[in-house]
Amino acid sequence: MAHEEIDLKNPKSNRKNAGFSDAEREKMTALLAAGFTDTWRHFYPQTADVYSWWSYRFNARKNNAGWRIDYFITSQDLTNRLQNAFIYTDIMGSDHCPVGLTWDCPSEQ
Repeated sequence: MAHEEIDLKNPKSNRKNAGFSDAEREKMTALLAAGFTDTWRHFYPQTADVYSWWSYRFNARKNNAGWRIDYFITSQDLTNRLQNAFIYTDIMGSDHCPVGLTWDCPSEQ
């Protein structure tokens, strides 16, 4: 599901659709408030027009009319170890693209 309006191309026309309903969005807000981090938004809080899913219909990917619905959600305890988050929009082969995360993983002593 897309959490915020910035996470999809057409939020107004999708407001009541599955994946962007108020109930789903409220649950994601509650999850984040309970001590979790949306890693992409942590690094890119205002970045728009970067999506991880596009419908196969209406040339959605070609027109970048997508949704950001693929996440790495981490415990806030790990936030200081996060290095970057990625959405690999140039990788084709599916209606989704991969997402990635780099973080500092200290070696065991």
